[in-house]
Amino acid sequence: MSTKIEWTEETWNPITGCTKCSAGCEHCYAATFARRLQAMGMSRYRNGFEVTIHRDLFQKPLEWKKSKMIFVNSMSDLFHEDISKKDILAIFDTMNKAKHHTFQVLTKRSKRLLELSENIKWTNNIWMGVSIENKATISRAEDLKQTGAQIKFISAEPLLESISEIDLNKIDWLIVGGESGPQCRPMAEAWVLELRDLAKQTNTPFFFKQWGGLRKKNNGSELQGEYYKEYPSFKNDR
Repeated sequence: MSTKIEWTEETWNPITGCTKCSAGCEHCYAATFARRLQAMGMSRYRNGFEVTIHRDLFQKPLEWKKSKMIFVNSMSDLFHEDISKKDILAIFDTMNKAKHHTFQVLTKRSKRLLELSENIKWTNNIWMGVSIENKATISRAEDLKQTGAQIKFISAEPLLESISEIDLNKIDWLIVGGESGPQCRPMAEAWVLELRDLAKQTNTPFFFKQWGGLRKKNNGSELQGEYYKEYPSFKNDR
């Protein structure tokens, strides 16, 4: 499915639904969107935002012949505790086979990611990321670093406080963004600048997605007169 998420090209949701596990989940866009789709009678969302497995979609990317950058489970968390190891590995198997695509996987459940990492075949077309929204979740980066993923990234969105003590060594990409929507929590410019400067120190590609806010389009993504839309170097031959 095409998407408006700025740092990807396509979404693939073989699993939908999730449960809140940290502060960044408080105003989850996916939960709101799932309820809207349920009200519209969309069969994939008949269970609302309960974790639902769609095995008929497990091999969908193999049907897409044109190379794409694909965000995996934009409407769920692949490492959710209600998803079996067997299903997780089956989804990774599709990614291994679809070498012409680049897959971006993002989780808040870094402990389970680390636990399963040795069972995963980490082909170079899989980018593995963790969400880090505040100081309490910085440890997710250290879990990520211990995995076998060849491209490791951090999504600091929504950024809820300064995380200037984060260590970006061995991190290949940093995404930063503010929360949007009617109940959004504000993001200070200083927090963004800290991360931009840390990324420069470690030569980590820096992608500033948005300021967020009630009207995120109006607020844009300009940071001190510049736009930062950097990506890591591709390790698969796209």
